[in-house]
Amino acid sequence: MTRLFFKFALFVVAGGSVTLASLPIAEAQSRRPNSTAMTCGQVQSMINQRGAVVLSTGQHTFDRYVSNRNSCQHGEILRRDYVPTKDNNRCYVQRCVNPQPWRIN
Repeated sequence: MTRLFFKFALFVVAGGSVTLASLPIAEAQSRRPNSTAMTCGQVQSMINQRGAVVLSTGQHTFDRYVSNRNSCQHGEILRRDYVPTKDNNRCYVQRCVNPQPWRIN
């Protein structure tokens, strides 16, 4: 009976440590930078440094913003857009869009 208890305890400890180890990774991956918590300069600098960033722009809204056309897929073009930031309600950014979304290539 003690062997069975020992195996069960080992299983619980091992399983718990794997679960706990994966929590910070999952939490970090689910977080997106929030434009409303940064200044306009910080948002633009982040986009320029990374080339492309998925930004939360509100509680349930997000989009992918890019620094130049190189971050767009074939056939997409740059579109001017504005996001809310801590210091500016209309911070200039760019995003990739399909110019003819109804056309199938």
